Amino acid sequence: MSPVHWLDPVCAIARRAADAILAIYARDFEVVCKDDDSPVTAADLAAERVIQEGLHALAPGIPILSEEAAAAPWSERRTWRRYWLVDPLDGTREFVKRNGEFTVNISLVEDHRSVLGVVLAPVTGDLYAATSGSGAWRQRAPEAARERLSTRRANGLLRVTGSRSHGTGRSMTLLDRLGEHETFALGSSLKFCVIARGDADIYLRLGATSEWDTAAAQCVLEEAGGAVLDLAGRPFRYNTRDSLINPEFIACGDPGIDWAARLIDPEENS
Repeated sequence: MSPVHWLDPVCAIARRAADAILAIYARDFEVVCKDDDSPVTAADLAAERVIQEGLHALAPGIPILSEEAAAAPWSERRTWRRYWLVDPLDGTREFVKRNGEFTVNISLVEDHRSVLGVVLAPVTGDLYAATSGSGAWRQRAPEAARERLSTRRANGLLRVTGSRSHGTGRSMTLLDRLGEHETFALGSSLKFCVIARGDADIYLRLGATSEWDTAAAQCVLEEAGGAVLDLAGRPFRYNTRDSLINPEFIACGDPGIDWAARLIDPEENS
């Protein structure tokens, strides 16, 4: 079945997961640290259950790879042509801070590419969605009209978004090479979404992220006209090796600019 036929049901699953998250967000909750020192809450686990149940009912037999579930071994994953890639609560640190900047991320990956992406911000109700070849759109509330998304060309003062919880001095050093620009911090995969809707130009991410952090938002950004590239300028691909850790990357709205060349000294990337 074509990914476009699954988009509306996946959006409905994301909204149910958001409801489960908000029910816990409204009360006191415990925060537990996982083995990698990243936080997890009951909201992560509640959203995980909703999404797992929904996707299994929607498309039985398609594997699900999720942050909050044990990952299948590489010997099994390497045989997957199509699978769901999920972060049930992206931005748990922002959830704990109660600043609203967290998302539900659901993606369908086919042949190492993200071909369906749904990103939902539970607090605002903003939903961003796309399927490969069909464009990207934003819906501000369940009954609201869908607004087509389009990135902007990088003219004039550049707007740079970055992580609220993972900024680095090295990022600032590289971004200085862009010349005059303005920056603002934002949590979770919302950074990709503000580029997709034309409110920012670039997001440079240095340091570790996981494949479920980027796949859904990558589809949205690409279908809006942007790109997600490694520091050598190559498009992101998924499930190509044992590790689920992404390379460092650039998310941009104007792929006609060689951002890697502007930011990275070739000797630094050799």
